[in-house]
Amino acid sequence: MTDDDPFLAVRDGARHRALAELSAQGPLHHMRLATGADAWVVTGYAEAKAVLTDPRVIKGGASHSPYGDEMPAELQAALYSHMLATDPPEHTRLRRLVSAAFTRRRVEGLTPRVERICADLLDRLEETLDAEGEADLIAAFAAPLPITVICELLGVPPESHDDVRAWAGPLLAGRFAGYEAFLRASQEIVEFLHRLLVDKRRAPADDLLSALVAVRDGEDRLTEDELTSMVHLLLLAGHETTVNLIANGMNALFANPEQLALLRAEPERLPDAVEELLRYDSPAQVPIPAITAEPVEVAGQTIPAGENVVIALLAVNRDPARFADPDVLDLSRDAAGQLAFGHGIHHCLGAPLARLETRIALDALLRRFGDLVPAAPAESLERLPSLIINRLAVLPVRRAA
Repeated sequence: MTDDDPFLAVRDGARHRALAELSAQGPLHHMRLATGADAWVVTGYAEAKAVLTDPRVIKGGASHSPYGDEMPAELQAALYSHMLATDPPEHTRLRRLVSAAFTRRRVEGLTPRVERICADLLDRLEETLDAEGEADLIAAFAAPLPITVICELLGVPPESHDDVRAWAGPLLAGRFAGYEAFLRASQEIVEFLHRLLVDKRRAPADDLLSALVAVRDGEDRLTEDELTSMVHLLLLAGHETTVNLIANGMNALFANPEQLALLRAEPERLPDAVEELLRYDSPAQVPIPAITAEPVEVAGQTIPAGENVVIALLAVNRDPARFADPDVLDLSRDAAGQLAFGHGIHHCLGAPLARLETRIALDALLRRFGDLVPAAPAESLERLPSLIINRLAVLPVRRAA
């Protein structure tokens, strides 16, 4: 791994520096990715919005597994027959069916439960700090909160939450996990989801998975592969984004104590603060890559048909042509145009849930721990190597002396 690679750099801040150097050369770049594939990488904000809404830039129905054709076809179908891997009209159909079950009302109804989970986790964090002097804020709080919420929302039984966490590791790491670990996690989560679907059909409950099983549009409904793929997507993307948003957000606030003090003093700023934190250090590096169905002109260059296209979200959200002083964290900024959740037809369906959890989590954390500070120097922090996610490995914290 090298800090020159804008996606694989691991030292905290190195990805932003590498992407800033790349962006200074222009908004579009042809380069070799860590996966070995060549791709056109978009770093300009205006260009990214145009590409994300261009019907000639498609998902293509190709496998989006990190191991492509190496994975058994039936396993591919069970995990990747979801909205992010499809194009209209199939995408339109899937989005309509899933949206009918995954409603804003269902998300907003989670507020009391998210607050209770936060309180319980903060109790345990306090015990750890009292006993050991410091704790990893990711392992103790940022990670268990969203995975508990998404599991409960879907109707995953409590005794299976640890299994989901274990599967999520290699599934999110992709090629960095190695083929055997990735294959094993894929097989185990598919077997689990099939059993869970049987249970939900036999005894429906007031949860999202039961709603997805039952949802219909006339005679249309989700197939078995579409159901397992959607739940797989929700379990992984539905918690990873929030983990990184909470952790990256607190890391940014620690590095900008005047902004942290402002948020403590004026917690009503939280909704706008979340947008700025999304912009400043996005939880994902790129959306699922796309393919040009025909030649497409971007920034005066023609991308031929059949080429991979990647949106570099960390660069796009710090484009000085869109955001003044983009490397400055400013919670007073209007950052509503940030693209951390994508744009166009593939805009993240779970964005309202991620925002809700993060607002509640940051509010609870800042109210409960007015003296929380980093327990490790900023230059020692590292990111997990990944093409997709932007996650700190650990975020040690302690109480101020």
